[in-house]
Amino acid sequence: MKPNFKKTSNGLLPVIIQDTITNKVLMLGYMNEAAFEKTKQEDRVTFFSRSKQRLWTKGEESKNYLFVNSILLDCDTDTLLIKVTPQGPVCHTGADTCFNENNTSENFLTQLETTIRDRKLNPSEKSYTSTLFKKGINKISQKVGEEAVELIIEAKDNNKDLFLNEASDLLFHYLILLQAKDCNLKDVCTILEKRVK
Repeated sequence: MKPNFKKTSNGLLPVIIQDTITNKVLMLGYMNEAAFEKTKQEDRVTFFSRSKQRLWTKGEESKNYLFVNSILLDCDTDTLLIKVTPQGPVCHTGADTCFNENNTSENFLTQLETTIRDRKLNPSEKSYTSTLFKKGINKISQKVGEEAVELIIEAKDNNKDLFLNEASDLLFHYLILLQAKDCNLKDVCTILEKRVK
């Protein structure tokens, strides 16, 4: 991938920042070649600030970093699309996005994943999910196993409500396990799509 930073007189290219999970556009910034290289090296988005006239890592003061999941280059090699996992609000106003909209998906599972990710990044003692993350991968894996066994047991009976409740418990804990491994449902779906092809 070779962005063409010589296409503009100031050597800056526009960069669209999109949430990997919700697909919401979070903000627009600019990069020069140095910012692009730093972003690739650190897996955190660094822009060139036009007002400060220097490299600026998003979150360097607020700690609301943008962790890079993928970088795409447009067909003209002069615009970047970076898909990220944001750590906290993106806008300096405290809003989820610089376009003043909530960074949520219309898909419920995506919303649930976002909530689970938030419980991981911003733990709360009152949150069951945060407590599981604190106990670590072994406890999370154990819970997935327990819920799978309970689902199998209910599958042998004819109580649809109990079966669906156990299926919900398994799916919920599976989503927690994915987040604990820094993965998400989209990663799983990508593999399944490749298998279908």
